[in-house]
Amino acid sequence: MKMILDLFGLALKNLKDRRTRSFLTVLGIFIGIAAIVALISLSQGLQAGISSQFNKLGANKLIITGQSENLGQPGQGVAIPLTLTDKDIVNKVNGVDIAIGILMRPVKLEYKNKIVYASITSIPDDDAARKKEIQDNQIEAAQGKILEKNKKDEVMIGADFANQFFKKEINVRDTIYIQGQPFKVVGVLKKADNLNIDTNLLMSESTMRELLNVSDQYDVITATAKTGQNLTKLKDSITRALRQAKHEKVDEESFKVQTSEDIIKAFGNILGILQIVLIGIAAISLVVGGIGVMNTMYTSVLERTREIGIMKSIGAKNSDILLIFLFEAGFLGLVGGAIGVGLGIGIGKTFEVIGGSSIGFGLLKVYTPAWLIIGALAFAFIIGSLAGTLPAIRASKLKPVDALRYE
Repeated sequence: MKMILDLFGLALKNLKDRRTRSFLTVLGIFIGIAAIVALISLSQGLQAGISSQFNKLGANKLIITGQSENLGQPGQGVAIPLTLTDKDIVNKVNGVDIAIGILMRPVKLEYKNKIVYASITSIPDDDAARKKEIQDNQIEAAQGKILEKNKKDEVMIGADFANQFFKKEINVRDTIYIQGQPFKVVGVLKKADNLNIDTNLLMSESTMRELLNVSDQYDVITATAKTGQNLTKLKDSITRALRQAKHEKVDEESFKVQTSEDIIKAFGNILGILQIVLIGIAAISLVVGGIGVMNTMYTSVLERTREIGIMKSIGAKNSDILLIFLFEAGFLGLVGGAIGVGLGIGIGKTFEVIGGSSIGFGLLKVYTPAWLIIGALAFAFIIGSLAGTLPAIRASKLKPVDALRYE
């Protein structure tokens, strides 16, 4: 333990004696570590946020959407959209408690001479489906009232809707123009921590169909399983029923049926691939940082040749000299790693604030687990030590006589 403390003290002294060079040496390392910590923190937080959002759907729900080649809003870019008939078919599958069809469409909004494009979501007209949708999504009015069934020319807005799209606050009884037609705001909803509710505008299904000239299409169908049902088996049953009704072949379906776990897993895979690519780019900075450490340590060996000769002449072994320089190189990496971790967390928090306040993206949260901090510091130390290995070996092999003669 005393030896480690001595090595630490020596490394710290050399770092202080060469402040500018030490800072430039660790620059590449802390930039690389900062990038990695920020990226992983944000992706971990985003994954946790996505999981939370889908878990709110309920563990007993399945989501049916049309097959699409893009990752945009459900229902957009599909070759064959879902229909009212599809919802009825799902409703009749043994094990399904209730199937609910939802429309989610981009629309042109105008409020106090400002025009934006936003998403609008339908509320079912059917009594049972409407009650279920309001209950499951925790739709409650903070101001005004809940939209009445089949009520035309009226809408509700989510808690974050006005902040995300308009600088001016929207209140109950205000008029907002949707696709050029006036609608009265009858309710501002309580915060539900659900992006599809908090940042959206909600309208009755029949009104939305008339406004957007949509006849019998749906963008999403959610199916709630009866108590005790196996979701995997129910998923297969729904897939089989829709496939037979549409006369489609296996693996050639125009739709897809997913559980919440399926969607979370798919997002996790996408985020994982993105993480690998971005971390690979950030690793280039670490390689540059490692080369900087190696260059600094070679210079340090040359500057301290006489010092090495003196240490050897009073009994220091090759292994002692090797350990001193390895520890010093590792310490340089560790300092860079510590700065990088702090900088990375700061960058992540900055993006979280920008995402939350400026664009209303509540899923963008920073999550920095202990394993990430410890792993980043250990990785930085290892990078520094590896980079200092060759200079340390060179220092340890110097002969005392030659080292003492060096000027």
